[in-house]
Amino acid sequence: MTQSAKSNFDAIIAGGGLIGLSIGYGLSRLGLSVLLLDAEDTAIRAARGNFGLVWVQGKGAYFPSYADWTMRSSELWPNLADELQDIDGPKLGLHQNGGLSICLSEAEMQQRFDKLEYLRVHQNGRFHFEMLDRAAVKEIMPGIGPRVVGAAYCAHDGHVNPLYLMRALQTGLIRNGGVCLSNSPVSDIRKNGSTINVSTPKGNFECQRLVLAAGLANAGLAPMVGLEQSVTPQKGQIVITEKLDQQLSLPTLLLRQTDEGGLMIGDSHEDCGFDTSVSPTVVSGIADRALATLPALADVGVVRSWAALRVMSKDGYPIYDQSETMSGAFAISCHSGVTLSAAHAFDLAGYIAEGELGQELDGFSQRRFDV
Repeated sequence: MTQSAKSNFDAIIAGGGLIGLSIGYGLSRLGLSVLLLDAEDTAIRAARGNFGLVWVQGKGAYFPSYADWTMRSSELWPNLADELQDIDGPKLGLHQNGGLSICLSEAEMQQRFDKLEYLRVHQNGRFHFEMLDRAAVKEIMPGIGPRVVGAAYCAHDGHVNPLYLMRALQTGLIRNGGVCLSNSPVSDIRKNGSTINVSTPKGNFECQRLVLAAGLANAGLAPMVGLEQSVTPQKGQIVITEKLDQQLSLPTLLLRQTDEGGLMIGDSHEDCGFDTSVSPTVVSGIADRALATLPALADVGVVRSWAALRVMSKDGYPIYDQSETMSGAFAISCHSGVTLSAAHAFDLAGYIAEGELGQELDGFSQRRFDV
């Protein structure tokens, strides 16, 4: 990322994570000139802890608009992958042939069924799932432990390499004429006639469209454009094993195997502020459930472990808003950066280019918390 000689752009994106890159790439493919402003390498980043799931089952079970939006993105994902794979670089590692939610008790099986059945009903047949008994799960994962009683299978689910996805989105943005600047956090935003002025340590820039996609930093940036983004951190921890022969043919919410062979183990949720330290107690809990699923992991070496912070709204769903006091300014916050990448790159970027969010996103406004 280098200094830009240009100061005026059709669109400026504040935030260089998966949300900002997806929207920035989407705008650039529509022919807009795009400047993406990324903060320092020491900035808190949700993307560094992304598990890489393209996941539908269970999402939006009690929020139909989110269920529809998630399904829409899942359906668009093959198109995004095909488009990005035309760009030089490593394969994205997209596998979208289903995913499992492992259940370690009959109670978990019933809870999972109830949630997914609720989702199926309000999706009007668009969403499909299947509850698998132990024997069926064992055919897919031969090494399951004795505590596994079954699983929920959803054909819409899958996974991808999130690091390669970020690289491909940035490469695509730059090839489309976009500019990416690092060490350039936004310090001030002002309206000057029909133009939005954005100040950074590397200079001042102008645009017609401004997208705040800076994760947890959106809480401080949004008021500059007359909006609010009530987001808080939620810590998640991940464990990575040594490279193995194929252990998993399908990803789960707890375990997924990368194309390189390592197993990613995760799915912890902690409300502990901005602490990103690794907690042995939490890691032990993650490992215990993984061992209950695949006991052979007891003999597998751990390569590394780390923690990162999710961007969470009050109800856990995305916040999509456009400013009424600063025309052309938008604020976008969510924690499903991989799953929603396709919808962000195609649909959301299209709405931003047109200057107005689509009606299907009305329910995602910050205003829902004012009730």
